[in-house]
Amino acid sequence: MIEAERRLLANALMDFSNQRFVLLSEACIPLFNFSTIYAYLMNSTQSYIEAYDKDSPVARGRYNEKMSPHITIDQWRKGSQWFEMDRELALEVVSDQFYFPLFQSYCANACYSDEHYLPTFVTMKFTPKNSNRTLTWVDWSRPGIHPVTYLRPLVTVEFLKALRHGSQCEYNGQSSNICYLFARKFSTDSLIRLLTFAPKVMYFNK
Repeated sequence: MIEAERRLLANALMDFSNQRFVLLSEACIPLFNFSTIYAYLMNSTQSYIEAYDKDSPVARGRYNEKMSPHITIDQWRKGSQWFEMDRELALEVVSDQFYFPLFQSYCANACYSDEHYLPTFVTMKFTPKNSNRTLTWVDWSRPGIHPVTYLRPLVTVEFLKALRHGSQCEYNGQSSNICYLFARKFSTDSLIRLLTFAPKVMYFNK
């Protein structure tokens, strides 16, 4: 998975006009219109890779001691695979020939490298440039290995408004209630409802 992401970044970097890079899934939706998202990203002074340390089987429990001393248990991080980064950081990721091979060798099977490589690599090397949060909202409130999938009846104007302005975070050193630009997972049968509500949510309630 990480090799595929690096190839996507490398291909996008070939266009010198590309300055910000976002990884989304087919189940993601935008929470704001294009101009708002573009301005948020282009004016940001940081990248957005979630990274945290947690003593649990799906976080520290996936660490392989064979990575030491190059990556220690205290440096090991977990985070969302849905990232956003600037051009400078993207170049560092595709150029990495030291840490990436360690993950290829020692993070496999039950160790999901797309949840650990970027959080660990960025935390070790580029902490000041990272906001340490993701721009993609996901609902993990239910137990299991997959997040909640929102079907058509669950999509309401009030729900979408809460996703847009229901959180507090830091943006360019200032407090902000715009913390997520995207959200997932939404089923295909929710598309018509999303398109119907979009004008009410995106354009009249920025």
